[in-house]
Amino acid sequence: MDTELLKTFLEVGHTRHFGKAAENLYLTPSAVSFRIKQLEGLLGVELFSRHRNNIQITPAGERMRPYAEAMLNAWDRAQQDIALSENNALQLSIGAAPNLWDAFLQPYINLVYTSLPGLALRADVISPQLMSRQLLERSLDIAVLFDPPKVDDIKRELLQQVELVMVSSDMSCDPLVENIKNYIKVDWGTAFNMQHAREFSDLPQPILHTSSVRIGLDFMLQNGGAAFLPQALIQSYVEAGELVQIADAISLERSVYAAYLPDSDRIEQIQQVVKYFQNAQ
Repeated sequence: MDTELLKTFLEVGHTRHFGKAAENLYLTPSAVSFRIKQLEGLLGVELFSRHRNNIQITPAGERMRPYAEAMLNAWDRAQQDIALSENNALQLSIGAAPNLWDAFLQPYINLVYTSLPGLALRADVISPQLMSRQLLERSLDIAVLFDPPKVDDIKRELLQQVELVMVSSDMSCDPLVENIKNYIKVDWGTAFNMQHAREFSDLPQPILHTSSVRIGLDFMLQNGGAAFLPQALIQSYVEAGELVQIADAISLERSVYAAYLPDSDRIEQIQQVVKYFQNAQ
């Protein structure tokens, strides 16, 4: 299948507009429309419903989206692996949700790179829903996540514990949970959401809900509010007097896991990277 058809499909799905997709892809709107019709002809289904200027993705299009992403990712990786093989280099792909990159993984990429010479890295932001599929399709080597998939073929290893504390930009002497007005909910996974619902049911509705630590932190510093954020990340802000820990809020702990295929042809490098993540402080 022509990968350009898949790229066009994903861009139209993202923009919900043929003209904007054409601009982003440096094509004409008629070329975008033709590509979508080609793909629909190959699949035998409509991927988008078209009502004047209102473009909506169909249920079939929604089902197609993760497959298109996986196929493009696999093709991209194949191209890179082939190019790297000429220099006898090996590429390892690591995927995680945005909040785990921000709170845990990002500082350790440099450590892995400097500790394993000759290893090329691919660092991707991936939703937890796609990680299992990409691991099984071997387009992803290591998935780092809070709620690891319970699949027999996938091995899970505990990496570290992340302590989440509630902090606020309100610098009053003794900020309390009951006084929180602007709450920012950062998504820390299924287990966190369940505990959060039990322990903090009285919190106000979030003014911002995000899966990115950086977005939540920057929003709080700019607009005020409170959120659960990693102790290690916010410590410097607390010491600088920009944030304060909520006095009566319990801290919540999340376990970070690595998931990978034990029969991977890169298993030696995968296990080395996992050990670096486990030992990093």
